[in-house]
Amino acid sequence: MRIAGVQMDVVLQDPQRNLARIASGLTETSRQGAELTVFPECAVPGYCFSSLEEALPFAETIPGPATESVTRVCRELGNHALFGMLERDGSRVFNAAVLVGPTGVVGSYRKVHLPYLGIDMFTSYGDRPFAVHPAGDLRVGMLICYDAAFPEASRSLALLGADLIALPTNWPPGAECTACSVINARALENAVYFIAVNRVGTERGFPFIGMSKICDTNGQTLAESKTTSEDILYADIDLARARRKHIIRVPDKHEIDRLADRRPEMYGLLTQPHSLASPGRPVRPD
Repeated sequence: MRIAGVQMDVVLQDPQRNLARIASGLTETSRQGAELTVFPECAVPGYCFSSLEEALPFAETIPGPATESVTRVCRELGNHALFGMLERDGSRVFNAAVLVGPTGVVGSYRKVHLPYLGIDMFTSYGDRPFAVHPAGDLRVGMLICYDAAFPEASRSLALLGADLIALPTNWPPGAECTACSVINARALENAVYFIAVNRVGTERGFPFIGMSKICDTNGQTLAESKTTSEDILYADIDLARARRKHIIRVPDKHEIDRLADRRPEMYGLLTQPHSLASPGRPVRPD
């Protein structure tokens, strides 16, 4: 199965332009045989909003106008797309990712881990359990940007049966190590494929670094962007390989299973409550 990542520029507060670029990207990746194409975080509205009030007009329901627009393209091309947007649910706004296909919305995700940056300063914490969704035969788990810094998130998706973890992201300067090393590590430690798709360009003084990447189940890089310009990545993935967690390197002498070899009874510390306040950091609205 071929997957693709479209590293694109995004224009703040111009969803129609951005949706047109998503449609154009889908058309190109479909021409190259991709069955799933991943786009950046907040690819529809942009990211660097200065307040919740400013962002509200660009937040939509799921399903809604943005997902319907992309669904029409997926229906015409017979493929799937995964992209970032702002989801409105009553008075709350979430940084969201959505997977759509020829029949409409397949699944969505609300960002769980929020940095103090851009629209994430004003959105609500994701409130839904991690989940895996089908894109044809492929089982896809979704995370967004900062989520990759927390290994528990990727591990949860692996335990739920993900073949591929997709990470729409908006990496600014300072995230180079995440692009260089963390994506490979998350793929390796969970024996899954991992695709991280960043944006490029500058928004309200924040440049974005590109460095999108696709990794295989051994943590090897299959494709990566070495430019801060728009780019498209492709990789062919083997679903059977993602589902083979018991890896035999030397029969009866060197075998590993990164899921079965876990010791969850030793990890209680990870689930203990903690204070959300950090010294010197502004208090989030929720």
